[in-house]
Amino acid sequence: MPPKIASVASTKYDEHPDSSSRELFVEAAIDAFAETDLGPSDLDAVYVGNFMGDLIEDQGHMGALLADHVGAREAASIRIESACASGGATFRQAVHAVESGAADAVLAGGVEQMSIANIEHVTDALANAADDVYENEQGLTFPGIYALMARRYMHEFGARKEDLAAVSVKNHNNAVENPLAQFQKKLTVDDVLTSKPIATPLVLYDACPVSDGASVVIVVSEAFAAEHSLDTSARVLGTGQSSDAVALQDRATITRTPAAERAAEEAYDEADTAPEDIDVVEVHDCFTIAEILALEALGFYDRGEGTRGAVDGETALDGKLPVNTSGGLLGKGHPVGVTGIGQIVELTKQIDGRHPNQVEGVNAALAHNVGGSGASTTVTILGGE
Repeated sequence: MPPKIASVASTKYDEHPDSSSRELFVEAAIDAFAETDLGPSDLDAVYVGNFMGDLIEDQGHMGALLADHVGAREAASIRIESACASGGATFRQAVHAVESGAADAVLAGGVEQMSIANIEHVTDALANAADDVYENEQGLTFPGIYALMARRYMHEFGARKEDLAAVSVKNHNNAVENPLAQFQKKLTVDDVLTSKPIATPLVLYDACPVSDGASVVIVVSEAFAAEHSLDTSARVLGTGQSSDAVALQDRATITRTPAAERAAEEAYDEADTAPEDIDVVEVHDCFTIAEILALEALGFYDRGEGTRGAVDGETALDGKLPVNTSGGLLGKGHPVGVTGIGQIVELTKQIDGRHPNQVEGVNAALAHNVGGSGASTTVTILGGE
């Protein structure tokens, strides 16, 4: 039987300079326990997604540290790192542990503390997700990497800056209704286009912010849920994961994300479902171009057609396929190692019917989490009872 999600919780994504990673993680874990009658002693394992603990806070060994701090000192624990896909990879490993019978209850969480460092330090830390020799040493940062992808996409398919801006407007406007979101201000296309340039053709509002936060999901077996009389509706129908070259120069094309295509195919096959069966989606929109490429890789649009989603309102809250109802990384925020877990939190709420931007009749939901510029990707499909 598919693993079930017993509870979910998250801190607000924002700058929390007065809170350490362990404090943020404990806050989310306490809230997750409060949703059920479960406690730390019920956990077989604690898996932690984190990218920059040792780079920003000088703290490694996050698995054991945070298991101890949530009261599960003796549980099996590990930190899982896959750059910005750390959260998605963490959740997938928790699912596999339960599916295999190795565990009945796993706390899968993510945490990141970034705002205590200055922007130069954060930029250097984030650069660890790129190829140090062929990208970092040449002065290429992630805004520059995604700008290259955006510029080539515009050249090949005739996309405009206004098309990219429509993605930002949609996601920032969704974030206004989400109390967990970092940004609480609606934008217009003009607001986006006139914001500060960061790497042509991208501007400030084409990019996600620096964020701190923690999110937690408790994954349990069907038998465990029944034994503990857990009132759960969300189930894990399928997951997929794939990799690609880290350096952009080593890929055959930079206007496709093949790792996402492969991860999606694996998840669809395992879930015995297809793109047309999905009711709501959370994609990894670290930059506006990333959402467009994601929608194409996931099979929702043909190549070169992904801009239609936001421009034509098809991915709006009232559109045929609502995308990033949370606000996405652009509006909700991007605490790097947390994001993939946070997507599961948001989609579980959609399935349970308790999301602030609730979509009616959600039976299947998809999460897409990316590391770097597409070198690591996880795709998860959730379903209701």
